[in-house]
Amino acid sequence: MYGWIWRHLPGAFWVKVLFASGLVMAAIAILFLWVFPWLAPLLPFQQQTVGG
Repeated sequence: MYGWIWRHLPGAFWVKVLFASGLVMAAIAILFLWVFPWLAPLLPFQQQTVGG
């Protein structure tokens, strides 16, 4: 998979490195902005079992 992405990126080595890092940053931004906030209410981590 990563080899396929690397082969299809345009340009020389350094251009490919810049594009690849941009893709990684975009994936992280999508996860933190949309996927994790949508998923957080579905996870049981907010339910505390220690009473007070």
